[in-house]
Amino acid sequence: MTSIAIVTGASSGLGEELVRRLDAGAFGRLDQIWVVARSAARLDELAATCATPVRTFALDLTEAASFDVIERALAERDDVRVALLVNNAGFGTFGEFADMPAGDNASMARLLMLAPVELTYRALPRMAAGSRVLNVASVAAFVPQPGLATYSASKRFVLDFSRALDEELGPVDIHVTALCPKFMRTAFLDHAGADDVAAGMARLTGFEDVGRVAERGLAAARAGRALCIPSPDMRAFYLAAKLLPYPLVARAERALLSVLGQPPRNA
Repeated sequence: MTSIAIVTGASSGLGEELVRRLDAGAFGRLDQIWVVARSAARLDELAATCATPVRTFALDLTEAASFDVIERALAERDDVRVALLVNNAGFGTFGEFADMPAGDNASMARLLMLAPVELTYRALPRMAAGSRVLNVASVAAFVPQPGLATYSASKRFVLDFSRALDEELGPVDIHVTALCPKFMRTAFLDHAGADDVAAGMARLTGFEDVGRVAERGLAAARAGRALCIPSPDMRAFYLAAKLLPYPLVARAERALLSVLGQPPRNA
């Protein structure tokens, strides 16, 4: 049996860090790591540094045909077992919904919501007891986020999808973990409108360490935990968001940003 891990958004940031840790044995023995991102050159560079055989897929997961490519690759051999699927690919465009560049909201929805659904569905026939899915959500999933409306709603979908699917698949020992980190200092924040958001996040919550998020996420997936919130302060925020009414949470967030010198997003 050929045991593989599939990692999307693997060319930089958290995805690249996850691949490096998988290569180092953080998820046990793997015969291959399949990496997916748009940049063939960056994937090739990553593959060249790994001891584990790496198969690269230069694909844009906002395009429906990309999922067929992965499905055909999985069908090439009968002995392929997907030990781990990591749905990590994503981007965000920050700002008021009505001011977004044309197409950005639809692209975010396709990449953040549709891609995990499609890839999980197509990988499941190649999974068995002990297989895992790690879906990268975000603390932005905990409450609706003005200025990040589509992004936060999409991450909420990932969180709810993951937890429901974990309940469905748990009886056959296939578990799905939703990983909810704070923002990290990665290329994700290079997109339009991110400067103000990054400044606000730095003041309000700080940034997660990418290596720590990767370590905690893989450990949670391996243990079969449904939810991983790496940061203790965000675990407290998660509980507060479940207990308190949204308008109160939104007002508190705006007040904190104002005190810390960041203008309210809808000012």
